[in-house]
Amino acid sequence: MACAACAANVERKLNALEGIASASVSLPTRTALIEYDPARITPQAMKEEINAIGFDLVIEADRDVEEIERQEYVSLKRKTLLSWFFSLLVMAVAMSWIPIGLQLVGNLVAMVLALCNMVFCGRQFYVVAWKQLRHGWANMDTLVALSTGITFLFSAFNTFWGDKAWGVRGMEWHTYYEASAMIISFVLTGRLLEEKAKDGTASSIRQLMGMTPKTAHIVERKEKRDAEGNVVEPAVVREVPIATIEKGDILEVRPGEKVPVDGEVIYAESFMTPDAAYVDESMITGEPTPAEKRKGSQVLAGTIPSQGIFRMRARQIGEETALSQIIRMVQQAQGSKAPVQRIVDKAARVFVPTVAALALITFLTWWIVGGSEALPQAILSAVAVLVIACPCAMGLATPTALMVGIGKAAEKQILIKDAAALENLRKVDTLVTDKTGTLTLPNQHIDFTKADDLPLEVRESLKPHAREAMELLQQEGIEVYMMSGDKEEAVRFWAEKAGVNHYQSKALPQDKENLVKRLQGEGHCVAMVGDGINDTQALALADVGIAIGRGTDVAMDVAQVTLMGDDLRALPEAVKLSRRTVSMIWQNLFWAFIYNIVCIPLAAGVLYLFGIHWQVTPMLASALMAFSSVSVVLNSLRLKWVK
Repeated sequence: MACAACAANVERKLNALEGIASASVSLPTRTALIEYDPARITPQAMKEEINAIGFDLVIEADRDVEEIERQEYVSLKRKTLLSWFFSLLVMAVAMSWIPIGLQLVGNLVAMVLALCNMVFCGRQFYVVAWKQLRHGWANMDTLVALSTGITFLFSAFNTFWGDKAWGVRGMEWHTYYEASAMIISFVLTGRLLEEKAKDGTASSIRQLMGMTPKTAHIVERKEKRDAEGNVVEPAVVREVPIATIEKGDILEVRPGEKVPVDGEVIYAESFMTPDAAYVDESMITGEPTPAEKRKGSQVLAGTIPSQGIFRMRARQIGEETALSQIIRMVQQAQGSKAPVQRIVDKAARVFVPTVAALALITFLTWWIVGGSEALPQAILSAVAVLVIACPCAMGLATPTALMVGIGKAAEKQILIKDAAALENLRKVDTLVTDKTGTLTLPNQHIDFTKADDLPLEVRESLKPHAREAMELLQQEGIEVYMMSGDKEEAVRFWAEKAGVNHYQSKALPQDKENLVKRLQGEGHCVAMVGDGINDTQALALADVGIAIGRGTDVAMDVAQVTLMGDDLRALPEAVKLSRRTVSMIWQNLFWAFIYNIVCIPLAAGVLYLFGIHWQVTPMLASALMAFSSVSVVLNSLRLKWVK
């Protein structure tokens, strides 16, 4: 897919198929999220329908998607280089001095070179445009096919009949093979640069995928020991591909290696502690201090032992691991659509037909006003309008910014389930938070049967940076409310410690839900932060539900945002990131629309109305069109370096 119209047409086709409940197609990730009934339609049937409109549906189970993308990029690079070779040859012929007697030969050479460029380098434009036309649709390929096709045919007409059509009337005539060739070269160059730039927006996913090891050490036979505990026969440990591991297998993990799957420690030792190892889990939880792992401790795929060696029993493998679920969540979020994207998609569906109509109006205006002598100018002006119009920039404006924003959040251990959640975060002006497990942690090694008789400061401890996080939220204009089922004295104490002005004690799950309802009724955009089952009602009702990653699975399922660590400073970071991402989206959309609003009239020759005899040529139009798409992606990439 090359533009927003492509994605819109694929999405429209999928949603029209019987058995598909919903389909959402992302342009930059080239993915489709499809909800369908397997009894009524199969992925293979979807693939055939998509092929019919000029595209392909890759079923991941059948082929290596990354390898396909790499091959496509290499192929695009080769086509682009070959296209520039043909274009420069055409330019050399067109701009060189050719004697009048050999002018026909020069034009024929330029025609053959331009035709080779169209066939070998630009073939996909015409194939896709034809398949789209058969269904009554149009996309960016349609504009490229029309503009280059018209330019080539007009030049071919002049090559053979120029003298008879124009020369006998005393009119000077030209061929424009270099324009048709250069348009293809610039469009291909733009797409190549887009692919390279979009590759940067997916770096966070590749970083997450890189955390998954390719191999593991499986213990095929344990060591044998004598009565005194000395090893008499060493264990048999073999390195195997990660795909061969099954649940229940015993694996050995050494310092510096990545934990291959999720599982339970059955044996551990290190030079610091005889029965424990230490694992760096910062890539999952954000916690910088290595976690102690003893017999019975849980370990996660992708984490790395910093000290010691341990053996583990595989519990979750493949797609079941926490890391795989995180990767899938980020991919789905990056492929989802923000509400503003729906508006852009609707505009994209009518964009290409509208541009084609404007090009026709431009042609007719020049021809009618200027007469037959203005026919070449009329054709070139119409071609320039077709070329300079760019639905690509509009289509990339929102999803590229979302990809970078959601990916940057994942790097900060903030998992955002969908684009709507990221967009809604910027509107939040009120935050409701649970106390225990969210703002505070229960102290370990105390007798909870006597907990009520203990001071508060003994029963719980404020999470590190919790007060700083609450202050940062309030600096962002967000009012914080703390709710807890604890007694009044305890809740007041921890509210003061955390710097929270509004609090309620002895709160039941229904009370939390009622508070969210009341605040929403007062016109506030409410975020709810919690970690337990008793928070799920409020999490589901809030405009944005935020779960703590170490909480219950139920809370994480209901919430739209999950904080993987205990550092609550991720809350104001998420809000700031949301605001910057949405701001970037509107910047992209503004410049994409302004580009088309300004450039299309310039290509049509509007300056002639004011006595300025200048307009955008087809070659310049193709360069500007390529630049507009790339600039939107590069602008989105600025988010990666914003602190």
